[in-house]
Amino acid sequence: MAGLKIDLEGEWASMAKTMETEQEALLGKDNVVGIGLGPKLKDEKETGDNCISVMVSHKLDPSMVKSDDMIPPTLGKFKTDVIETGEIFAGALSTADTAKVEQLVKDLMGNQDLATREAPATPYMLDQAEEMMEEELRIETLRNRVRPAQGGFSVGHFRVTAGTIATAVIDRAAYPGMPRRYYILSNNHVLANSNNARVGDPIVQPGTIDGGRLPRDIIGRLSRWVNIRFRSGSSAPRNYVDAAIAEVQFHDIGRDVYWIGYADGLATVRPGDIVQKTGRTTNYTTGRVRLINATVNVNYGGGRSARFVRQIITTRMSSGGDSGSLLFNMSRKAVGLLFAGSSSITVFNDIRYVRSLLGIHIA
Repeated sequence: MAGLKIDLEGEWASMAKTMETEQEALLGKDNVVGIGLGPKLKDEKETGDNCISVMVSHKLDPSMVKSDDMIPPTLGKFKTDVIETGEIFAGALSTADTAKVEQLVKDLMGNQDLATREAPATPYMLDQAEEMMEEELRIETLRNRVRPAQGGFSVGHFRVTAGTIATAVIDRAAYPGMPRRYYILSNNHVLANSNNARVGDPIVQPGTIDGGRLPRDIIGRLSRWVNIRFRSGSSAPRNYVDAAIAEVQFHDIGRDVYWIGYADGLATVRPGDIVQKTGRTTNYTTGRVRLINATVNVNYGGGRSARFVRQIITTRMSSGGDSGSLLFNMSRKAVGLLFAGSSSITVFNDIRYVRSLLGIHIA
């Protein structure tokens, strides 16, 4: 995509070129869910070498892997590593008990039709199902209605269960200057129902699963989003972001993120960096960057999956419902937008691509 350049230097840049050449063959192997650049590990400890890491849903004994599906020990002059991550799923809140949740959402929304309800249950979400059923009546701070809303709080398209507000943004063309419109930032699958939405659709805060109702809790209207290009047959179009914005009134949204504060500009990350986020489900968490420049296949449920490139992979720091959380480094620079994860990792869009493709000013 024009204008979206790889911003890597030295060994990382050379590794990225080799990865680009080899990734289609690697992603075609059974059990492989992604590839990225990071430190080589042995017994969960860094060896001192950087490598091309291959993410697999399950690590198998070599005797059980077909020869064509084996990961070579090197690619070009670079070592490889194999990391077990589990399957990767888009991370809006879902549950195992679909019928019960649909009825709950119908009740909260005044029994409206949910024919286009967000993706069905996935293994990544199962740990949230039991928690949600037990806590339906328990008040959680970040699941409450709040005005002005802050980053970290529950939000969603009126046909989606719940995700997280990243922060307030304005049109990039209005900076510097006098903005005419104000927006909240989150994911496409949170605000635009994974492409199944129309401009002007109501966005509620909190999300419907947290008690948001129409019209009482409308905070804004869907403004624009970057379409997710889903896989079709053998075709796997590249995606850079799962992102959308909704227009809101100036007085209904604040620029700070709960428990973290204001984004003090944007930054890049490298493996080993400590990062932080606040999200609707897991509140405030920290993690460590594991891989950069990652390509991952993400399951959106309902038989749909999409390939994302140039992503940031961290240790697990989220659960279902945290989608849309803004990722910061420890200097409060914005670095990523949370949208997916597995049982062991969390996946973030590079915030620079979010800014560029949505045409927004973040900080």
